[in-house]
This record gives sequence, structure tokens and C-alpha cells, in this order.
Amino acid sequence: MNRILIPFLLFLLLILEGIALDLLPVSLVSGELQLVPHWVLLCLILKMMFFDREDANGSVIYGFVFGFLIDVVYTGVLGVYMFSYALVIYIMHGLIKVLHANFYAATLIGVIGVVLADVFINLMYSVAGISEVVWNDYLIYRMLPTALANGLFLVFLYPLLVSRFVKWKEQRGSGGSAYF
Repeated sequence: MNRILIPFLLFLLLILEGIALDLLPVSLVSGELQLVPHWVLLCLILKMMFFDREDANGSVIYGFVFGFLIDVVYTGVLGVYMFSYALVIYIMHGLIKVLHANFYAATLIGVIGVVLADVFINLMYSVAGISEVVWNDYLIYRMLPTALANGLFLVFLYPLLVSRFVKWKEQRGSGGSAYF
């Protein structure tokens, strides 16, 4: 039963990402600022930090799968989110080995992960000729608002998920059912 909870949570966040901007006030979304929710990535970073810290293969695979689903559902180009999410989780796994798993480290790693993923995504769209945004405008109007909004969401998500990931890790270690 617990084996399906993590994919279900990621799928729920995937759906909520699509309606997130509709829930914000129109005055915030209708301006020049572009907010891009990366909630699946944040959940995967927390999973990597608190559930499979020693071996992040499961989180990287989830990054591939759910990045591909984001590509299929929300974008017209396949592979951009899939590649970006998996690569960012792999890079963040290397960084987390030097930090303690706590709120401050999770917030730092989460914001760095969102910034890296967004830069990778914009870079791939620029190379493909889909996006032609000047990097200064991208930094001011998209990356900073996206990093701040996702950082705030991570502060909200942290207490809800970390205790569950730690509990599921302990269950797995004490002979509980295996998780992916």
C-alpha cells in the first residue's frame, strides 16, 4: 500500500502544478512576471534528501518519469523537463552529501535545484529556438520570481512531507515493504 503513496503524491503535485497559477490573484499573474511551479522537483528533492539519501537512483528515475509526464501534458517538446529534472536531482544528490539534512539545507538545495532546472529548461528552449528571451529579462522576470515562489512553497511543503519520508524510510529499513 505504501509503495503507491510516493507516485500518487507526485502525480497529485503534477496536476496541481497545472492549476497553480489559476489560484493566484490575477494582478500577480497578469504582469510581466512569470512564475513556473516546480513542485514535483521540490518533492523529489525532499524525497532524495530524507528517503533515499544514500542512493538517489529512485529519485532520478522518478525525475525522468514525471519530467516526461510534464513534457507530455504541459509542453510541446518532449525530453526537456525529463532531462532537466533527472540531471538536477543527480547534481543535488552530490551536494547533499556535504550538508546535513535539515530545514535550512533543504531550502537551500531546493532553491538551487529550481534555479538549475529552470536555467537548463530555458537553455534547451533557447537552443531549440522556441524561446528567445534576453538573459537579463529572463533573470529578472522569470528566474527570480520562480525561485522565490518555489522557495515559499518548499517552506510550506517541508513540514508536511519530511516526517512522512523519514517514517517510510524507517519502515523500509525495518523490513517494511520496499519503495521505489
